[in-house]
Amino acid sequence: MLDFVEPIYMMKFDKITNENYVMYAMKHYNNPACSGIEEFYEDMNRIKYLKKLFQTYLNTGVLKERLILNHIIILQNVLGVECANRIMFFKLTESSHSCLKTFLVFLNTFPKEGIPEIDIISLPLDEAAVEILRTVGKDLKP
Repeated sequence: MLDFVEPIYMMKFDKITNENYVMYAMKHYNNPACSGIEEFYEDMNRIKYLKKLFQTYLNTGVLKERLILNHIIILQNVLGVECANRIMFFKLTESSHSCLKTFLVFLNTFPKEGIPEIDIISLPLDEAAVEILRTVGKDLKP
């Protein structure tokens, strides 16, 4: 006999874990142009790319700020800001959190109430990333 499986749209995600974060993302995924599950996983791979980009920055000091912004914006567009932010903080290493916070503040999408799993409010901004993003901000103004 099969046990009752709760539909994904009814599931509560009080705590994100390695076992449930993909289901949490699926619940919030909204990409009208999506043609299949492969495209969902392509979008989810952006988190891996962010992890690599932040790790490269921490190891070498080379920040590919526009590529990072692109990945964050796409994730926030297809998952929603709250879901994307929660998953990014969960999946990225703790050493990347200050840099991620800096990008989210720059995009004005940093969660004001925080995230249940992580104390992000007290995280400092990454000062080097702040300076780099200031130049990006100047380039974007007309």
